[in-house]
Amino acid sequence: MAKGKTNAMRFLDSHKVHYEFISYESNDGKIDGNSVADKIGKDPKMVYKTLVVKGSSNGIYVFVVPVEKELDLKKAAKAAEEKKIEMVPVNDIQKLTGYIRGGCSPLGMKKQYPTFLAKEAGDLPRIIVSGGRIGAQVELQTEELIQVVSAKLAEITTN
Repeated sequence: MAKGKTNAMRFLDSHKVHYEFISYESNDGKIDGNSVADKIGKDPKMVYKTLVVKGSSNGIYVFVVPVEKELDLKKAAKAAEEKKIEMVPVNDIQKLTGYIRGGCSPLGMKKQYPTFLAKEAGDLPRIIVSGGRIGAQVELQTEELIQVVSAKLAEITTN
């Protein structure tokens, strides 16, 4: 795994946000959220994945949801005040965010897009999100994540 800080970590440092860096082995190719939660020994309820979507108005949005849940596209569209949204194609993620699939963090993207955090995260004192590359996660206070990316808590997951 590459050494050094990622854009996500530099972003947190520049905002003076305390975080814990957590690394995991990714050579087995298991980089889905549930596998990552298992590898780092954390409850999947506090490990979140970052999803990038495009609205019918061509707006780009970021949704941060628990790894064990799925994004409800209808609820997400309502939260973003869009008629319809769809997932951004994998090939476009890096161009839009600066991150690759599996290492996409809501922190330190090329551009700060409107960000929505699953409502249930509001009940957690701490949250874990991608650290900006495969094999890297960061744990920080949920409230600080909300503040530094101007996230809105929203009902966006499937039941």
